[in-house]
Amino acid sequence: MKKISALILVGILIVTTGCNLLGGDSKNIKSEMRDITTMEVTREMGVGINLGNTFEAVAGFSSDDPSEYEVSWGSPIITKELIEGYADEGFGVLRIPVAWSNMMEDDYTIGAAYMKRVKEVVEWTLQSGMYAILNIHWDGGWWEKFPTKTEECMYRYERFWTQISDEFKDYNDYLMFESLNEEAGWEEIWNRYSGEGDKAASYDLVNEINQKFVDIVRASGGKNGERHLLIAGYNTDFVLTSDEMFKMPQDEINRCAVSVHYYIPPTFCILEKDASWGKARTDWGSERDFDELNMYFDMVEERFIDNGVPVIIGEYGVSTTNKTDEVIRLYMASVTEAAYSRQMCPVVWDITDVFYDRTTFKMKDQELLAQIMAVKEKE
Repeated sequence: MKKISALILVGILIVTTGCNLLGGDSKNIKSEMRDITTMEVTREMGVGINLGNTFEAVAGFSSDDPSEYEVSWGSPIITKELIEGYADEGFGVLRIPVAWSNMMEDDYTIGAAYMKRVKEVVEWTLQSGMYAILNIHWDGGWWEKFPTKTEECMYRYERFWTQISDEFKDYNDYLMFESLNEEAGWEEIWNRYSGEGDKAASYDLVNEINQKFVDIVRASGGKNGERHLLIAGYNTDFVLTSDEMFKMPQDEINRCAVSVHYYIPPTFCILEKDASWGKARTDWGSERDFDELNMYFDMVEERFIDNGVPVIIGEYGVSTTNKTDEVIRLYMASVTEAAYSRQMCPVVWDITDVFYDRTTFKMKDQELLAQIMAVKEKE
């Protein structure tokens, strides 16, 4: 009877803790790290979305209140219900871009109130059952100084990641760190269009920054020795990141994925009206468009996926103001399919009330949601 009672007790514990004893419950945000590959993690993420124009907002003012930065680019104050809404709509990962220089002290110490606020939203994300990707974003553009003030910028970078790693070192493997955003790669050193400059030097600096990131996190203690990490590609560009000069950092435990962004063709995805560099497109979906889409995704698949390196499409999306709902759905669903069918995790770029309504906590276009989530049913 004692043995039976003990077994019953263990069974009750497993049920009531959601398998926390095995370290496999995302909602127990400080559970043990799982024996799971980064490729398996990116697959578990499914389809993701960005919390854009929120914590990465750089407003050009100084405040002791983190909420003033949070709303300065149009976002409402983020609530737990808003975060849970993403999970309820089916998203498996929330990318949280952050400008850590907001409320920063002169010695690059991150403001305590700012860190606390970001931490609160990360915890809501994990408690919702989603993965969270936490990065250093554009952050006012101090990245542009890397070619001329390399030592000072590297010091600033190291200070930031040392603090972030320490603050989040006890969180489980549903939290992923991302080395940076799109800023690694400088025309001041090498211009991809003219070919002028020192291409190797620019790539070497990108590779050095990413290696520094891995080394800082791995040495920071807690669960960071096993944390899955996201390595930003060269300008997160499909072609430039696929170049043989881009190197994934050395990582003894081999828990790194690479991040690239997809806004191709830019005249369709970015332009709302004609510009000096292109004519705005309002339509997409020709045979040529699909050939281009598949060419780019095949390139990244062959360079990374086929060599065992997981891929996260950290951003993809389209300006919606000059396009029909039908063409937006076609493009978004097609890119999602191109990524997911190649074992990549696609993460929608979204800002306040473009795709996700931050008041109702629902996707504004439910048909679009159904189409991008349908890719997971084709496995």
